Amino acid sequence: MKKRIHDIELFMKYPHDVQSELFKKLIDQGKNTEFGKKYDFKSITSYKIYKERVPVQAYEQIFPYIERLMRGEQKLLWPSEITWFAKSSGTTNARSKFIPVSPEALEDCHFKGGKDLISIYVNNYPETRMFTGKGVTIGGSHQINEFNPNENSYYGDVSAVIMQNLPLWAQFIRTPSLEVALMDKWEEKIEKMAKVTAQDNVTNFVGVPTWTILLIQKVMELENTNNILEVWPNLEVFFHGAVAFTPYRELFKKLIPTDNMHYCETYNASEGFFGIQDQNDSDELLLMLDYGIFYEFIPADQIDDEDPKVLALNEVEIGKNYAMIITTNSGLWRYNIGDTVKFTSIEPYRIKISGRTKHFINAFGEELIIENAESAITKACEETGSIIDNFTAGPIYFEEGKRGGHEWIIEFVQEPADIERFTEILDQKLREINSDYDAKRYKDMALVAPVIRSAAQGTFYKWMAKRGKLGGQNKVPRLSNNRDHLEDILKLMK
Repeated sequence: MKKRIHDIELFMKYPHDVQSELFKKLIDQGKNTEFGKKYDFKSITSYKIYKERVPVQAYEQIFPYIERLMRGEQKLLWPSEITWFAKSSGTTNARSKFIPVSPEALEDCHFKGGKDLISIYVNNYPETRMFTGKGVTIGGSHQINEFNPNENSYYGDVSAVIMQNLPLWAQFIRTPSLEVALMDKWEEKIEKMAKVTAQDNVTNFVGVPTWTILLIQKVMELENTNNILEVWPNLEVFFHGAVAFTPYRELFKKLIPTDNMHYCETYNASEGFFGIQDQNDSDELLLMLDYGIFYEFIPADQIDDEDPKVLALNEVEIGKNYAMIITTNSGLWRYNIGDTVKFTSIEPYRIKISGRTKHFINAFGEELIIENAESAITKACEETGSIIDNFTAGPIYFEEGKRGGHEWIIEFVQEPADIERFTEILDQKLREINSDYDAKRYKDMALVAPVIRSAAQGTFYKWMAKRGKLGGQNKVPRLSNNRDHLEDILKLMK
């Protein structure tokens, strides 16, 4: 672990050298693939040529290659044999996305990220006792690839792909068994996981906050306890990702009432492992530069332009929003992952996830992004002493005689005493941090104050179950530019 910390310090000190070497290696490895031949990778001698020759790819553009890979063809995007595919939660599309996972991506990206997460944590907390017990990993499930059932080919949630392929030593330090952890019936899985893990000495969690809360609550219910430390007195760290943690912090404090609990954020996805919180006193994420991923960035205000300006890592600026473009050791070439990030530091490169390119509300030119929504709801909770479990928001369209607005559905664990006060603080914070929203709210000219709907506990769980999106990396879409999600949930609430 100490040796790895030295390697991390090296890429922090020489980020552009590391990325430049990686770029050359990726181009060399891809030159004999079908994609590499199409764009003549053999004659690409610089990043400048690569940028001019290879267009930025959306999922729809690389899907024909992925579909053929899933049917058993090889060497289309990457030279190694691809037998695993990460099925993304598909929150932005009706259909799911399948991302190829090469052996190199598993070893040099996903596994490396997991090992680095532990290395950084131990380096920051050398007195840790996490290895005296086990870690709970809440993952999804995987299944045989029906497009190619005769071969050993599978797809599933990225957490399931990783768990199924973990080395033997890693299985000894986690719980429950793979048989339970990879069950596909979510309700049964949570019940079984709770029964099994309640008997273990659990010192750490890895997972998405939403599903981790469900497991903790289930264990407390089975063991009839007031807080989880009565079951797991040595619990010390939660490694979390996929959604912003701030709105959940108060609920975790209630479930795990100790000042000795640590929370460490990661940024990993089906497409790769990108960032780790490397400082105890900051939730910024260190951009991991030696995982077989080459980074580029598009300014967020140019995402929908026909010919956006694409920037290399050495061209980004602090405080600006960028869509992240990746070239990876799984054969994703200049792929738009769909996330937006904001740099908080460039020496070394640290980021915060600011949202999704498709998750926003801009029905009235207000350009509300997830980061705005999460900041505002956190402030409203702090000021009113309320605690939330989940939320989503979308537009209220103009009607004759009525102005537009935003409708929020919030599932409270602890409701505010005064919902009007909560709404007022939420609205005020949004106006403070988003000048476009503020301009539209001026004297209620274009937007009226937000409408808050309080949902009964369990509403979002039922909604996710109805959509077949329980567990794993699946997450509630925070913002939407249409009313589809809102109308669906409102029907359930009725």
